[in-house]
Order: sequence, then C-alpha cells, then structure tokens
Amino acid sequence: MSEPSAPRGLAQWLAYLEALHARPIELGLDRIRAVADRLRLRLPGVVITVAGTNGKGSTCAMLESILLAAGYRVGLYTSPHLVDFNERARVNGAIATDEQLVPHFEAVEGARDGVSLTYFEFSTLAIVSWFASQPLDAVILEVGLGGRLDAVNLFDADCAIVTSVDIDHAEWLGDTREQIGLEKAHVYRPGRPAICADPAPPASLVEYAEGIGADLWRFGRDFNYSGDRQQWSYGGRRRRRSALAYPALRGANQLLNASGALAALEALEDRLPVPQQAVRQGLIQAVLPGRFQIVPGQPTLILDVAHNPQAVAVLAQNLDNMGFFPYTYAVFGMLADKDVAGVLQSIKGRIDHWYCAGLPGPRGLSGEQLAERVRAAGAAAEPPDGSVTAYGNPVEALAAVREQVGENDRIVVFGSFLTVSEVLSHGVLYAPPKG
Repeated sequence: MSEPSAPRGLAQWLAYLEALHARPIELGLDRIRAVADRLRLRLPGVVITVAGTNGKGSTCAMLESILLAAGYRVGLYTSPHLVDFNERARVNGAIATDEQLVPHFEAVEGARDGVSLTYFEFSTLAIVSWFASQPLDAVILEVGLGGRLDAVNLFDADCAIVTSVDIDHAEWLGDTREQIGLEKAHVYRPGRPAICADPAPPASLVEYAEGIGADLWRFGRDFNYSGDRQQWSYGGRRRRRSALAYPALRGANQLLNASGALAALEALEDRLPVPQQAVRQGLIQAVLPGRFQIVPGQPTLILDVAHNPQAVAVLAQNLDNMGFFPYTYAVFGMLADKDVAGVLQSIKGRIDHWYCAGLPGPRGLSGEQLAERVRAAGAAAEPPDGSVTAYGNPVEALAAVREQVGENDRIVVFGSFLTVSEVLSHGVLYAPPKG
C-alpha cells in the first residue's frame, strides 16, 4: 500500500499502517531503533515506564492524575484504545487531536527509509515524536506487550514499574511466570528505581533487577499499604502518606496499583516532588474507562476489559463485593489466543446467563465457538436459572440481554478490549429494561 495521498488525515494514516507490515506483531527493537535514531528522538522531563500483565492502565491513570494535580506538565501514552486511536496520547490530560498527531506520522514516514514497522511501532514513534515537541515535565509510557522487545522499551526510563506478572500472550512471552517475569523485568535500568507491585514476583524478575544493579523496590518490603472502611495509607522507604481517600477507580486491586504509583513518586521525589494534597486529589480524580466501570442507571451495567485469568479473578472478586442481584447476565467475547478455559474457571458460578458474542478479525472467536467452551466448562447453571446463547457481535448480544434482564439484575460486559470497545463505540450503553 502506498503512502496516504493528500489530504492525509489520521484515519488514512492508520489504514496505511494496517497494511504496512506483514505481521501485526513482531517483537524486536532493531528496526524501530534505526528509525528512532534518524528522528533523533529525545523525551523531555522524567520518563516513567509501566509494564505488567494487569494493572498497567490503572497505574498510568493514577500517576498522570496525581502529577497533573501537582501542577506538572504530563504526557501519557497508553494502548490499546477503546473507541478512538487518539485516546492513546494525552498531554496535560487532553486527548491528542488529529491535527497534532498527523505531522509526526509524516515525520516517521520520512525517516523510515524503507524500514518496515508494525502498526504499534510506527504509532509509538509518532506519539513519542509529539511528546518530544512539547515542554513536558514527565512522560508516562505504558508497555504494549512484555517488556524486553516491546517498542516502548527503546526509551530509557528514569523509573520503571512492573505492576503484576501472570500468564498472558504466552505465544510471545512464554508460558510460565518465570519466563514472563524475565521479559517484563527488562524495562528496569541499572542504578534507577525499579518498582515491583506484584506481591509474589517471579525469582527471574528479582534476579534480573539485582543483576543489573537496579534500585529494586518490592511490595511488602520497600512499600506497602493499609486501610479501613473510610481511608487508607501508603508506607514507603522514607515517606508515609496517611488518611487517603480510596481511588475513584473501582476494584479490589486498585490499592496495589496505587501503592506502586506512589512508590514510583517517592523514588522520584527529588525530581518530581508531590505534595500530599495532590496525591489525595489525583487519586479521586483518576478515570479509566472499561476497568470495572459501572454505568449509571438500572439495571446495573459493568464494563471490564479483563481478558486473562488473573484479571477475571479480580473481576469475580469485585462482583462478589457488590451485594445481591437476582441474576447476572454476561456479554462475553474473547480472542482465540487467550486462555478461555482459565478465564471461565476464574469466574465460574458468578454468571447465570451467558450471551456469547463473536469478535472480528482472524483472532476473534465466533459466538458459537465461545458458547461451546462455556458449556464444556460447566460455567452456566441449568435452565431456567441459567443459559448459554450465541450472537454475532457484542452489540447484538447486549440488545438481546436487554430483552430479558430485570431492573434489579446486573449485566457484565467483559472478555476483551474489543468486547467493551464494540459496546462503547456504538453508543448503546443504556436502555430501559424489559417491563
């Protein structure tokens, strides 16, 4: 496919990137490094990299919100997006416009000189190029996949966080926590703060960090949290932050993510001092769609991008903490390369009615394929109290749920970023229940 012709809007550039590289994922830093060197990219301010199986997005959102509340100028790069590509790049809390991004796509194309880049690699360079043109005090970069060979790892972090280590993307990263932990540990740098918020990190991560001489901060040893029903406290190596309101981001694991973010800020306090009020304000203002997001109205509607057993186990715990609902309906869509059986085991017994939705693309499971796996796992109750049905896509599945759901029931949309994205992008979040 040829380079987009005028007018070169962002949509044209993204379509171009879809066809630019033979494979959607190709780990490795040699190709992207060659192009970055030609662009002479240098990130401004303090750079924080966030890796991990789950919790990356929440940690990034809290870091950004706290730093903005402290008065800093902040760039944030995350992936994937839910509805619009522009969600991946923010400066000072504002999502990038097409007009801001397009010149940097052009710059990457001009520097590429025949080097083939994946969609993720090309767009990462373009967004970093935009950040490099801004007067920023801090840049937060979310790792896309793994760590060692991910495009984000091209840029040296002043502080790196690994939020959690569990099995996901096994075909790329390995099928044990030890293998995956080693891949993620490569975001750490010698002599720099290396935060690990996983309460039980793989030995491979610890050994790598210690082997390169990183300043390893371990949850439970170097930082921790405690709390009661009203408030919580963070305790680090030198600093304690008490009487904190619970984060606006809902869920049982958010204090773990918040304490990892606060450990990073403590490690960087000589360069980015943050007053207590900014921490309080930032935690209650942090927003992240699709992470145990409860949509106002009845019946209760929950959106969660959980797509691996660890994340779905947290979702199950959060559902348990919500109290009684007569029936729980799931709009459930997953990709074929994910651990569907493990996900079903993690949430088994919490869902009464499964509305299995097909997802697009070669990786997407059809609704029927997914329904068969739900039945095989014994994840649904017997009729009439339980059911498993298949639909072409999440929007159709949600429409069908609304024909059956009662006002006091709840609906959970989960299983993939794509599942939540389909619902959000079609603007069909809420409709009156039947009857």
